[in-house]
Amino acid sequence: MPPGPRTAAPAGAGRDRWFDTLRTLALTRVIVYHMWGYAWLSFAFPAMGVMFALGGSLMARSLDRAPTRAVNGRLRRLLPALWVFGAVLVPLMVWHGWSDRPAWPGLLTWLLPIAQPAGNAWAQDVTGVLWYLVTYLWLVLLSPALLGLYRRWPLPTVLLPLAAVVVLQTTSPPLSGQVNSVVTDLATFGACWLVGFAHRDGALHRVPLAALLAAAALCLGVGVGWTLTHPAGGFDLNDIPLAQAFYSLGFVLVLLRARPPLGWLARARPLDRLVTWLNGRALTIYLWHNAAIAVCFAVGDRVDAWWLGRAGYLGVALVLLFVVVLLVGWVEDVSARRRPRLLGWPTGTPAATGRVRRAPVPATARQVRASTRI
Repeated sequence: MPPGPRTAAPAGAGRDRWFDTLRTLALTRVIVYHMWGYAWLSFAFPAMGVMFALGGSLMARSLDRAPTRAVNGRLRRLLPALWVFGAVLVPLMVWHGWSDRPAWPGLLTWLLPIAQPAGNAWAQDVTGVLWYLVTYLWLVLLSPALLGLYRRWPLPTVLLPLAAVVVLQTTSPPLSGQVNSVVTDLATFGACWLVGFAHRDGALHRVPLAALLAAAALCLGVGVGWTLTHPAGGFDLNDIPLAQAFYSLGFVLVLLRARPPLGWLARARPLDRLVTWLNGRALTIYLWHNAAIAVCFAVGDRVDAWWLGRAGYLGVALVLLFVVVLLVGWVEDVSARRRPRLLGWPTGTPAATGRVRRAPVPATARQVRASTRI
């Protein structure tokens, strides 16, 4: 997967609607999985691997455009939403009873999540989603070095996380506690992040399609095979890091190589704007969706949602989540240095918010440098 000459997106290409669509599908899958817990969903669409692959591609673009501001910009977008989440949840955990609450230095991970922020058993389902922010933060901090390594030694760099997860899952744990958890998550999804680099550099599209599909099939096969031979209480990728790492990698190799026509999305204006809205509130939705799910059953019983079965409770959870997004979603606007809006619903025309990114074209190094100044 040699990096070769990088490619530049055409001027005026707008948002990458394929990326927006993938992020929407990933968020939807995460919510449905946490609502109903179907293990087969982890195979149907490995959402977290897809999210990390998208993040890696966008991070590489930011580093190429403004290396000194790329990391700060990601932290600025990530941390305020977490702080608001913690400002609500930490007092609630204290009020409910937090007998093993750590001393105040142990709460600093709510400000900078270099490890799983502290929580109690009562809020475990709600705080459980924070591992993603921890892993994302570390990958962002490591990205300047990782991008340099990838462009110097592309294939060995992509294979390094896979080797690490194999070692971690087949030998006695050399680490313990939260350090082992953080390192395992980095190893599990690091290859997806690095394949995002390959996508941004155009390397994925220079690999012959047959070779890429063969590599993807091999990764998927390893993931399925390891799951069948090493089930962790069930056949769920989320509980089996080695299988998750290989299966997610095989999946994203295909998804990031794909260039499906999305002109139909721009013509379906309500759906197009929904996709844009979900992407603009993605972090808020991810952080709060488990809280909405946790509360939806009590609220659903009061409004007789049980008449509609599981779908009724899911509807209640979505309404609760929408209310939370109305209350705190504007934080994402402030973090992105946009004018804060209560709803955040896009009002532009599809040409402005729903434009499909054209296939990248080869560019000289001078053209690439010029394009990054825009």
